[in-house]
Amino acid sequence: MVFQSGTPGFEYQRSDMSSNIRFVGALLPYAPNLNKTPWFNERLNKFEKVVLVTQGTVETNVEKILVPTLQAFKGTDVLVVVTTGGSGTEELKKRFQFDNIIIEDFIPFADIMPYADVYVTNGGYGGVLLAIENELPLVVAGVHEGKNEINARVGYFKLGINLRTETPTTEQIKQAVTNVIGDPVYKTNTIKLAEEFANYNANKLCAAYIEEILTTQDRRWPAVKEQLIY
Repeated sequence: MVFQSGTPGFEYQRSDMSSNIRFVGALLPYAPNLNKTPWFNERLNKFEKVVLVTQGTVETNVEKILVPTLQAFKGTDVLVVVTTGGSGTEELKKRFQFDNIIIEDFIPFADIMPYADVYVTNGGYGGVLLAIENELPLVVAGVHEGKNEINARVGYFKLGINLRTETPTTEQIKQAVTNVIGDPVYKTNTIKLAEEFANYNANKLCAAYIEEILTTQDRRWPAVKEQLIY
């Protein structure tokens, strides 16, 4: 039995899908409720449109996605919230000193995503699933580390726009973000898939399937044990 993070709505219709695949919903890192004050910036209420952008923590070349997005919207009426994962944060703050730009090492996505209109990312699976959970359409630009497969699904199911490149230009990002904001189909499809996600309790499903596996193995064990002994 193979547990697949996600739901059928984020997978192609396939005649060769193995019968041992079990979709378990969005398997995401455990985030304990420590009663911390949620992250907030007063500029979230000042701007009508908010773009969240990140490259995750593995990709440290800020010129790939962060800089083109900042260049695309610096000094505009769109608030750009950047999480760097600790790569080049202070340098970016010096380069982009604009009122409509927020740059931080880390911002809890659960705090910022409800305010965002578009999520610009290289397509890390966890972040994409979290965006869908938050009904947040995407602009994705990533090819390596399997991200091309994730991003292909984003484009195929019209949850956003797949730029199909590792190094998008400023104009590509600006146009894609504008299109995603302007075309309600992306938001509508993301909401629909988020509703499907809500029907999958990942922890309970995993526990139930593991129990099923263990129960099946317990029934088979005497025969297997006999074969091993004799």
